[in-house]
Amino acid sequence: MELWIPITIAAAFLQNLRSVLQKRLTDTLSTWGVTSARFVYAAPLAALLLAGLLVGTGQSAPPPNPTFVISGLLGGLAQILATGLLIHLFSYKNFTVATAFTKTEPVQTALFGIVLLGDRLSLPVALAILIGLFGVILISIPAVPAARRSFLDRKALIGILSGALFGLSAVAYRSASLSLAEGDVLLRAVTTLAFVTAFQALAVLAWLKFREPGEAGRLLRSWRSAAWVGLVGMLGSLAWFTAFTLQNAAHVRALGQVEVVFMLGASILFFRERVTLREIIGVLLVSAGILGLVLYAG
Repeated sequence: MELWIPITIAAAFLQNLRSVLQKRLTDTLSTWGVTSARFVYAAPLAALLLAGLLVGTGQSAPPPNPTFVISGLLGGLAQILATGLLIHLFSYKNFTVATAFTKTEPVQTALFGIVLLGDRLSLPVALAILIGLFGVILISIPAVPAARRSFLDRKALIGILSGALFGLSAVAYRSASLSLAEGDVLLRAVTTLAFVTAFQALAVLAWLKFREPGEAGRLLRSWRSAAWVGLVGMLGSLAWFTAFTLQNAAHVRALGQVEVVFMLGASILFFRERVTLREIIGVLLVSAGILGLVLYAG
């Protein structure tokens, strides 16, 4: 098994765990305050990780270059905007359909990768991505008339845009990491992570000061619980960045859809929720798409 596969699965698991931890913060922080926790508390941890890696291995930090800086800033900003759009969808009563459209991210990631980085997809891998995508949508879209009526409305378009921005951030992160001429895979991934999270932390703190005065202070005072979000988020991002350095971003994001299987499993094991036939079919399709990626992604 190629290294990027278990790393991506770990990234998806950590992303799901981070979401659970963020949910616990909603009692004390606003939506944007909770969202900011993943960036604000991840940044110093990523900087410490980079410092420890440099000291422990005796390597030197890879020198930045224009491609690294531009790609890192573009990816960081795209991820913040994508997260903001996704949070905006939560204000709608029937937001599940719209958020399902964010799951078009692997397809859009593939398109960005082809256009910006010259990535290539084999026919089996492209089919695996589409099969997994259809499975995710089956799991995500509720079988209610209101959902069908809103299938292509404004909320769905916001969801598609959010997915596009997540896809753009993935390709930009891969571009930033690959542009570093020195260092092994881990060092390049950690260097990219430290730079991006530092930028994101400054950006979201500035946004909170402008948008929600006082929320940044509440976020800092909630460090005992919010720091766990930062730690898990930083580890998840490290896994994503490492996987992006090793493999085509479209492959990584498509395999990362295994997160919906983790989510569905949690709903069954911890919340005793019933699973519909449509959801079972969706999980089987996601699993088939993942199997196709594992077998054919080079």
